[in-house]
Amino acid sequence: MNDENELTFETALAELEQIVAKLEAGEMTLEESLTLFERGQQLTDYCNNLLDNASLRVEQLTADGEIVDVSDMA
Repeated sequence: MNDENELTFETALAELEQIVAKLEAGEMTLEESLTLFERGQQLTDYCNNLLDNASLRVEQLTADGEIVDVSDMA
């Protein structure tokens, strides 16, 4: 499996989505499911960390220190 440090957010999220689909299908052994679940937890933590860092960067870049609602930028 991929080292998280080499993954982009989008790649990690895509892998996480594949894991969820496999787990929902329920066609694996218990051990395979546990291994995938553990990988999913790692990817979830990694994605959350990336999102937290991105949020902090946005907060630091705004003039008044408030988080910008990106939906207003569209």
